Amino acid sequence: MNTKTILRDAASIIEGEGTKNEKLQAICELLDERIDVFNWTGFYLVAPDEERMLELGPYVGASTDHTRIPFGTGICGQAAETLDTFVVQDVSQADNYLACSVDVKSEIVVPIMKGDTFVGEMDIDSHTLNAITLELKELCEEICKRLPVIF
Repeated sequence: MNTKTILRDAASIIEGEGTKNEKLQAICELLDERIDVFNWTGFYLVAPDEERMLELGPYVGASTDHTRIPFGTGICGQAAETLDTFVVQDVSQADNYLACSVDVKSEIVVPIMKGDTFVGEMDIDSHTLNAITLELKELCEEICKRLPVIF
């Protein structure tokens, strides 16, 4: 796994042709294909029809019941509330974890900001404990810093 190559390929997707959702889907597929410890990769976007609500966007992985998540609820809702990246290396130790699958062991959620406005977040689950290395965290954050141009 070469994070520089992955970042370059993600940048090509972001700068290329396609709709916002097509580009987000392509980034999900890129990360899913290239990073072995990523088992569910997706985006939650700010719901257009309800304040302080996240709505499931493009993703790769098993289907989830969590298609709408209120700000403040679970790791995704907490990231939306605080606008901080959350890395949980062992979800069994997180009080506010919303279980999507019994197989999930660790998770990262990275907010996406367009200027001062929160527009969504990248959410990644892993079936491996302690899967989110500093290198992977920095890769996800860098991709999310580049995404606002498509919103």
